[in-house]
Amino acid sequence: MADALKTDAKNGIHGDVEDIARRQEVFGSNTYPRPPAKSFFYFVLEAFKDLTILILLACATLSLGFGIKEHGLKEGWYDGGSIFVAVFLVISVSAVSNFRQNRQFEKLSKVSNNIKVEVVRDGHRQQISIFEIVVGDVVCLKIGDQVAADGLFLDGHSLQVDESSMTGESDHVEVNCHQNPFLFSGTKVADGYGQMLVTSVGMDTTWGEMMSTISRDLNEETPLQARLNKLTSSIGKVGLAVAFLVLVVLVVRYFTGNTEDENGNQEFNGGKTKANDIVNAMVRIIAAAVTIVVVAIPEGLPLAVTLTLAYSMKRMMADQAMVRKLSACETMGSATTICTDKTGTLTLNQMKVTKYWLGKEPVEDSSSIDTHVLKLIQQGVALNTTGSIYRATSGSEIEFSGSPTEKAILSWAVLEFDMDMEAIKQNYSILHVEAFNSEKKRSGVLMRKKADNKIHVHWKGAAEMILAMCSSYYDASGSIKCLDDGERMTFEQIIEGMAASSLRCIAFAHKQIPEEEQEISEGRQKLKEDSLTLIGLVGIKDPCRPGVRKAVEDCQYAGVNVRMITGDNVFTARAIATECGILRPDQDMNGEAVVEGEVFRNYTPEERMEKVDKIRVMARSSPFDKLLMVQCLKQKGHVVAVTGDGTNDAPALKEADVGLSMGIQGTEVAKESSDIIILDDNFASVATVLKWGRCVYNNIQKFIQFQLTVNVAALVINFVAAVSAGEVPLTAVQLLWVNLIMDTLGALALATEKPTKELMEKPPVGRTEALISNIMWRNLLAQALYQIAILLTLQFKGESIFGVSEEVNDTLIFNTFVLCQVFNEFNARKLEKKNVFKGLHKNKLFLGIIGITIILQVVMVEFLKKFANTERLNWGQWGVCIGIAAASWPIGWVVKSIPVSEKPFLSYLKW
Repeated sequence: MADALKTDAKNGIHGDVEDIARRQEVFGSNTYPRPPAKSFFYFVLEAFKDLTILILLACATLSLGFGIKEHGLKEGWYDGGSIFVAVFLVISVSAVSNFRQNRQFEKLSKVSNNIKVEVVRDGHRQQISIFEIVVGDVVCLKIGDQVAADGLFLDGHSLQVDESSMTGESDHVEVNCHQNPFLFSGTKVADGYGQMLVTSVGMDTTWGEMMSTISRDLNEETPLQARLNKLTSSIGKVGLAVAFLVLVVLVVRYFTGNTEDENGNQEFNGGKTKANDIVNAMVRIIAAAVTIVVVAIPEGLPLAVTLTLAYSMKRMMADQAMVRKLSACETMGSATTICTDKTGTLTLNQMKVTKYWLGKEPVEDSSSIDTHVLKLIQQGVALNTTGSIYRATSGSEIEFSGSPTEKAILSWAVLEFDMDMEAIKQNYSILHVEAFNSEKKRSGVLMRKKADNKIHVHWKGAAEMILAMCSSYYDASGSIKCLDDGERMTFEQIIEGMAASSLRCIAFAHKQIPEEEQEISEGRQKLKEDSLTLIGLVGIKDPCRPGVRKAVEDCQYAGVNVRMITGDNVFTARAIATECGILRPDQDMNGEAVVEGEVFRNYTPEERMEKVDKIRVMARSSPFDKLLMVQCLKQKGHVVAVTGDGTNDAPALKEADVGLSMGIQGTEVAKESSDIIILDDNFASVATVLKWGRCVYNNIQKFIQFQLTVNVAALVINFVAAVSAGEVPLTAVQLLWVNLIMDTLGALALATEKPTKELMEKPPVGRTEALISNIMWRNLLAQALYQIAILLTLQFKGESIFGVSEEVNDTLIFNTFVLCQVFNEFNARKLEKKNVFKGLHKNKLFLGIIGITIILQVVMVEFLKKFANTERLNWGQWGVCIGIAAASWPIGWVVKSIPVSEKPFLSYLKW
């Protein structure tokens, strides 16, 4: 191969510019085509696809046409123009916010993908970017490296590769010249070192093919967006119906001669009326109807959601969670169950030997061990390992490398028994090694002692496997005892006891081979697997992360079930789940809370659906079991969040409502498939994400309540006035001002409330619960009724009460209406609590926005006479407006004392 690729197996390729350019041209470069970055224009178009926006645009066009026809170009464009401005504002805010987010993510992913790789070019070792690797390169691999491309093994020692990112199996695969010389891109070197010859790069690698299937983007709506769209369209329908009614009523009034012009003459006199007058009258009537549609449609809603999500995304970044998909924030708030990994998420992935049994006794002090046994342990650890020990100078720290389990055993032997690995290695020559694999769960080594040529065999591995190979054991004094059935039972109980206290149990065994069998052993290269002597058992603990138990309790307290899915055996899984608080000690009595992956897989679909809710822990599970579990839970109506770090978790992460991947341990594929990346790999951050998710949902509810109060009040007032008096008190410009500024600014004010403790005291909001709860209807209708009563009184009696002209009265109505919303914004801060001012001083943005709204309103009333159809008001009139508006505070306080039923209000009148 090397010759065919014009590579020197020792010195690599020449590496000059032409050579590399030629290779890239022939074989391609080591990059994957990313989906092209979405342009700003794409986000603008996305925003235009919103139905609300389309209806508003239609209204604006109508309004503009009719306005110019009736009032001429100079003044006729106000109404239509202002609707266009409003639409433009909504679209630009949502497009800019989505675009900035997309950019931020692109940047992050570029940085995380650019890995440095060591290659040999022209005999010189150098580091280059992973993207610069070409076919023919000789790449140096050491522990922890990611294999940068597909290739063949050239040389090296005990090179073991973790192919879990390709196969989902966590066991390491040995790569050598004889049986398995193939290395795959995207896998990780777990052990040993070596050099490989690159044979394919980029999209020609197995990994590249896999990446290309994942980069598809699913444009799913989140539960909340779907509901909001439904809500918006429902409100839109009501608005259209009301507008149509008004249109019919006004047209009928006009043609039956019930309307008068400015001079008090009847407008329609059968055939005498000019066609032009009729058209102008119709235009006015249609304009009034259009205004009502504009009021009815809450165009602030989509904007509010975008703003809320963008804000919380920024804050979550500070809380160690990077949101890749905006919608995941709020979906997380309604999550009802979290399926989590064990290793690295609930635990630290830092293994440590905490127990050592010699014979049937636990050993507390290493000085009590017989020297012969001590030597055997040291040999068993030092020679039968794939890990290594490195010490730069005699005084410096010792560095252990290898898999977490190997490192734990090595550090235990060095620190406890003062083992000198190098010295032991020099005294023995290794004849044959049987590497660890997942079926056998053990590794063995055959060696000869140089001093006396005696041959020994050492085994280590999963305790129950090794125990089965032994026929005797050493006790603490160093004497060999026979292992009969009774003793074997005792050892099995010891092993189960260790597993039950969440330890991973590993046993060591040894056998000296008699001289007559030596020749056979050397010739056959097969290790002896029976009548061994057990040297001892060690228990390795992977400690729980600090704070995990509290985080799990927080989630459970908030009504969210936490389920653990792990590859460990049932005992260890149960113990860790109990330690983290996922299982209560008394919970798994009937064996339904803990199942094995295989058992779960073999249930019939009906059994699975019946039992899935009871399962808390799934042990010995495969990635497929995880996916199956997620699908079952989703069918049961749960909103499921899944955490995962391996590439094998990708299908489950994709399938879940929220996929959470791990920033430190996680593979690229897992991150690609997830919605949120937990940067510190800690389960506690998952609980934080949950809290933020609920906060988003709560903020959006507050905003809907605030927004609907505006809409209901404005609709009713305009409807009643149009039907009874034949005119609309609030003009299109004024209504849009109320709608847009109150909405955009109101959204900002209410969307930026921080999460509170109370959020985690309520059960999760599932998929089916009403978005507008009864509590919201209670608050909303009370305020809306108050506003309608006041404004209609002003509409019909205002001129006589205050002794003002019609124009001033209309301005009073407009001003009171806006100020009512300003006061009501305070009420909206808390849906249930009576004290709406709690924590107000912390929310500077809220106070700032209230200030800005008031200033803009003053400008609108006092200075924009032509544009907004207003008249200037004197101090007394301003005082009256503020007084009327301020009454909404005590009303809000009183209303919150009224109890409401649980059953959703709208289920009484299904629309």
